Amino acid sequence: MGKIIALANQKGGVGKTTTTINLAASLAALEKKVLVIDADPQANASSGLGINIREVELSIYECLVNGDDAKDAITPTEVEGLFIIPSHIDLVGAEIEMLNMPSREQILKRLLTPLKADYDFILIDCSPSLGLITVNALTAADSVIIPVQCEYFALEGISKLLNTIKIIKSKLNPSLEIEGFLLTMYDSRLRLANQIYEEVKRPFQDLVFTTVIQRNVKLSEASSYGKPVLLYDPDSKGSINYMQLAQEVIDKNK
Repeated sequence: MGKIIALANQKGGVGKTTTTINLAASLAALEKKVLVIDADPQANASSGLGINIREVELSIYECLVNGDDAKDAITPTEVEGLFIIPSHIDLVGAEIEMLNMPSREQILKRLLTPLKADYDFILIDCSPSLGLITVNALTAADSVIIPVQCEYFALEGISKLLNTIKIIKSKLNPSLEIEGFLLTMYDSRLRLANQIYEEVKRPFQDLVFTTVIQRNVKLSEASSYGKPVLLYDPDSKGSINYMQLAQEVIDKNK
């Protein structure tokens, strides 16, 4: 039975999509069957995995709003064993369209539950907001990875997200766990980066991944070419970090 992991943080620019793309590709490289759900209207995870979003006929939007079968929206990627349900700009309006639907917070869960048996991991790339689609993602997920950028205001948004997770646990998804906090854009030369790491580690202890994602220009270059960094530059620091993270996630879930 597969595990559904949401990647969430309402703060933008913390490396959610980069992590979704590269963790998914690294898990697939370690012979896991992986499905990415692009639940962000910006569709960056889709384009970052080589999907031409202008040519997508069936996206997560149609599945959520029109009730299309999620199986029909699954698209293979360049990476063997890695598949995606792409996003679409229309997803911006989905939250309003879903407002009057029965059990509106459970729609994504109903779509993904039948797919769990087919994959080892299903990763959901959430948008940088705590709106209805992110609530759907957290309701559908077994756990959540929270990427945290190594910068001064890093911890500001976390309490808000943790509060949302607490509400979802009490009302919608009692089994939701925190898979881990992931420190991204880490520069070991900066004293601040090390301070942030210690600051996150203090309250959350073992919930902080040992792996940190170092600042690496190859990560953004790879995305602009529509490839995970593993295909773009397998020897880069970014690629090595995400392979370590994938191994850590696998070991955690043995």
